[in-house]
Amino acid sequence: MEKRVVVFLVLSLAVILGYDLLIKQLGLLPPATTVQEPVSQESGAPSSQPGTPTDTKKDAARSGAQSSASPETASPPAASTDSALSSERTITVETDVVRVGLNALGGVISSWELKRFHIAGPEQKPVQLVYQGGKFRGPLSIATPNLAADKALREGLYAIETDFTTLDDAHPVGHATLRFEDAASGLNVQKRLTFHHDSYLVDVELTIEGLTDAYDVVLGTNFGIVEWGDGFIGLIGSASLVDGKVEKETPDNELERKGSVQWVALQDKYFLSVLMPQGGTAVLVKKEGDKLVSSSVRMPSSRTGASGQLQLYAGPKEYDTLRSLNVGLEDTIDFGWFIFGSWSVVKAVAKPIFYVLRFINDYTHNYGVTIILLTMGIKMLFVPLQYKSYKSMKQMQVIQPKVLALQEKHKDDRDKLNKELIKLYRDHKVNPVGGCLPMVLQMPVFVALFNILYMTIDLRQAPFVGWITDLSVQDPYYVLPIIMGATMVIQQKITPTTMDPTQAKIMLVLPVFMTFLFINFPAGLVLYWLTNNVLTIGQQVLTERLFANKSFLAEPSK
Repeated sequence: MEKRVVVFLVLSLAVILGYDLLIKQLGLLPPATTVQEPVSQESGAPSSQPGTPTDTKKDAARSGAQSSASPETASPPAASTDSALSSERTITVETDVVRVGLNALGGVISSWELKRFHIAGPEQKPVQLVYQGGKFRGPLSIATPNLAADKALREGLYAIETDFTTLDDAHPVGHATLRFEDAASGLNVQKRLTFHHDSYLVDVELTIEGLTDAYDVVLGTNFGIVEWGDGFIGLIGSASLVDGKVEKETPDNELERKGSVQWVALQDKYFLSVLMPQGGTAVLVKKEGDKLVSSSVRMPSSRTGASGQLQLYAGPKEYDTLRSLNVGLEDTIDFGWFIFGSWSVVKAVAKPIFYVLRFINDYTHNYGVTIILLTMGIKMLFVPLQYKSYKSMKQMQVIQPKVLALQEKHKDDRDKLNKELIKLYRDHKVNPVGGCLPMVLQMPVFVALFNILYMTIDLRQAPFVGWITDLSVQDPYYVLPIIMGATMVIQQKITPTTMDPTQAKIMLVLPVFMTFLFINFPAGLVLYWLTNNVLTIGQQVLTERLFANKSFLAEPSK
């Protein structure tokens, strides 16, 4: 009986974790989409958020000839609003972690490349966080219900001035100022951006004259969403913290959350962008299309004009980095996932394991070796439980003939059968669910470690050995999944069972299913499962020898 419970738990967990991967393998679900690839503009419609301009290299060459401390200015003609001309008005600035393109059209961020992270592929392109396709408002654009002012702000050309081109230890802080004036509407806008060395955080100061309405500072569309995966673990899309409550939900149409805004974010599994305003009064989230979502924060109006202080973070979901911001952004890494929800008990187990994982890696400097060592440590902690589980299954195996005899004898009397079975278990001191209970107790640890290895960006681009150069993606040659499947077969063969030979043969389908399932799992996860299987086999062999001469285990009590 306990074997069926164990099988049920394993199969249920496998279905929960691998349903989307299974139907994807069958061709019923498209693979995860990289959403930051440029989209063709063959329709001829001008884009209000241009992609990386064609003359960026020319601008960079011109800026490189200047001192990093000397100001650089891009001043468009006062009367010109031609979008083709303005798309060439981009200044590139960079720190040691990001390369940012500032566009004169609308005074927006048109490019945000992460220099330390790249897209998988032979070209090793840096990760681009700004969505490059579609006619959407760019990051840090300003929106207002005043249609005339909104059009002027969106289509106007900003003068861009910087006092740096690159930041380093000698020049740790740099500023970029974007200015716009419109005599017809009386608008005067200034966006002052302060960049910091070795940081993804940018301080933003807005000064707006001629605008008395409340206005929205736009975070952008899919800004920070590099890959829109279709998995069950983690949330892709929008998230916000308003009045101390975190909401992680992408609406079917539009969503407005009013209150004191601490932050609004767009995120995928590994990256995110965040606006953290001072004095924000509402968050606005809108579904722009399939796998497209935009977010913005509403700032209060002023009779004399408007001004605002914000911080922008656009970068990796590194736990320590997000935690250092002290606004709860580390919770966007959901270590507590379990069965389509977030469980506090799983999260409570996951965080200590996560700290131990990184502590071990500080010494090994190889996350593959770290996973093996961590799995060995966890396995040792659960040796007593595994011992009890094995003992219970062995006892059940020994008394199985008596169980079958009672079932045959009382097959027409269910109540009598239950009483006799209870008496049999009590006389032999056997717990019929003792084999699966230790597994249930280990489940939070298993799920927590699964979440860590699946969610954490620490494994992204982390090599192990030989052909495995990135533990966050699948094994390119399927070596680990195949070996893992073989270890599952061995484990089934040596594990005590109460099933008849026919049922045991049917259960051999499980390793095949699990191998097929794990083919698309990250190599780090497969390595963990493989290591756990090998250790379990070794433990069972040793335990079998220990129990070899203990036939008294199933003897009835005197």
